[in-house]
Amino acid sequence: MSVLAVLDPAVAVAHAAVSAIAHVLPAALAIVLFTVAVRLSLHPLARAAARGEKARAKLAPKVAALNKKHKGRPEQLREAMAELYRKEQVSPAAGCLPMLVQIPFFSVMYRLFTTPNDLLDHTLFGVPLGLHVTGAHGAGQFVVFGLLYAGLAAVGYVNYRRARRAAAAQPTPQPGAGLLPYLSFGSVLFALLVPVAAAVYLLTTSVWSAAERAWLYRDGAPVSAAALVG
Repeated sequence: MSVLAVLDPAVAVAHAAVSAIAHVLPAALAIVLFTVAVRLSLHPLARAAARGEKARAKLAPKVAALNKKHKGRPEQLREAMAELYRKEQVSPAAGCLPMLVQIPFFSVMYRLFTTPNDLLDHTLFGVPLGLHVTGAHGAGQFVVFGLLYAGLAAVGYVNYRRARRAAAAQPTPQPGAGLLPYLSFGSVLFALLVPVAAAVYLLTTSVWSAAERAWLYRDGAPVSAAALVG
């Protein structure tokens, strides 16, 4: 029994919702619309996280000063940092909330699209939604997979560029900052392991995330590289 079986009640709800839309629209489009509806409902959390991230970014010079002042004294540095964030009413984890909230939704959708069900019998341009790339045959099917992967790679590249700029803008280098931008391509690698339906979901949620970040940070406010990954 899969550990993800605990999600089955939520999976049943998601299946019912997508199936209801699929009665009047193509199943692939139903997945897109359902994903957009859920991401739209989470948008207020993204807005709150963006405000927190911007506030935290404004504290960067003070954080850099504290790092310099308490260099070699980690305990004093932790206390000073905690006091700074408490005084400014800013969370040090600002920007991570939407990603954390998305984890249960991602898990439900993963379970839905990797467990045999009637939705996976539908097709996208003739390609079964339950098909993995390893089972593809014929130019048409490989073209569909190629377009999905190309879309994910394009979004990943946009996020990669933003994360690189964000890391370069940090007043002090952060541990692992050089590797963080490359995590933007993680969805492409994951898409190679899942069927078409899951790749459609990944592409939809990735495009939403990229567009949402562009909108929330349209004023040019600084943002951490970690907040841009995902």
